[in-house]
Amino acid sequence: MKTFAGPTGDWRTALVTSQSDWQRLKPEWDDLHERCESATPFQTHAWLGSWWQQYGRQDTLRVLVVSDGGRLLAGLPLMRHHRWGLRVLGPVGMAHSDFTDILLDDLDGAEAVRAATGALMGLPGWDVLDLPEVRPGAAIDRLCARWPKRVWRSAGSACLFMAALPIERHVADIGGRSAGKLRRTLRKIDELGVATVSVPVERVETAVDDLLRLHCRQWAGRGINKEHLSPRFREHLVRTAGELIGEDRASITEFRVDGELVASNFSLVGKDFAGGYLYGADPELRNRIDTFALVLRQSLKEAGERGLPALSMLRGAEPHKAKWGAAEVANQRVLLARTHRAALYAAATGGKTGAATLLKRHFPQLADSLRRPL
Repeated sequence: MKTFAGPTGDWRTALVTSQSDWQRLKPEWDDLHERCESATPFQTHAWLGSWWQQYGRQDTLRVLVVSDGGRLLAGLPLMRHHRWGLRVLGPVGMAHSDFTDILLDDLDGAEAVRAATGALMGLPGWDVLDLPEVRPGAAIDRLCARWPKRVWRSAGSACLFMAALPIERHVADIGGRSAGKLRRTLRKIDELGVATVSVPVERVETAVDDLLRLHCRQWAGRGINKEHLSPRFREHLVRTAGELIGEDRASITEFRVDGELVASNFSLVGKDFAGGYLYGADPELRNRIDTFALVLRQSLKEAGERGLPALSMLRGAEPHKAKWGAAEVANQRVLLARTHRAALYAAATGGKTGAATLLKRHFPQLADSLRRPL
């Protein structure tokens, strides 16, 4: 861990580049997470640390933290890689995190933003920062407002949200013939007599194995995400689920018919939403009922019992989600420039607000090649 004083001398910046230093930071990181209202489960140390153990590459970790009097003001969970010859800072968690962001202390908001901006600008060795899945109201938006150089925004993934109300309330709001079809769907579930069980932390490893088995059977022959079959994804899920369930930041709910496990759902618990991350269902059950409706109904119930305002279906606006009256909320991709070379990256990745013009001005020989699809 490298430590250096901030420009004003009243706060200290540390750059964490090793797994051991990153692990030792957990108590302070968790405390900062609590003080950042916009933080999601994807910014917890449990999620990020577990992901790094399985997917991180040596010498690429760049976790930037800013402290004042021993208390963290800001935490930027980043990693460095190269793309198209450019030095890129991306989020720890990468494609497995539905929301990417930084942490800023809300209790000392202006100072946290000032400190994080100065620390990031002063960090050598990068051209552009790329956060691909920034939800509305994210902490990075506060830093963007102060950023002294270019900021580009483009479309990220669509996410569907529902108010944490009983599913019957949502069906009533839909009305008409569609509501009648959805009520019949729910009656079939009731007739089946499905029992639900919340998995305790001591049974997480077995529950994750059962969840992945059901998930693989559910998607067999239908283009499953191959990473979900990998041992490292399994290890990540076991470790992070164990930690998060122990901290009451996640749950695994199992669904049983006559004592037999037929479906399982892993949800993350945020400050203003619960989010269904991964579920699996026996294909035979799918022939009898709408298994997504089964999971959705229980997830809405659990979110309401926790006092949360919303249930997120996380990334993806597929029709089987949208038909229940969910509202679409779009993520954004946010790019921050440190050097003028960032315009190359912004143009190549679809960044707006003049990226192509800057690219043509500074790198005319590369402009044409980077316009081609990548």
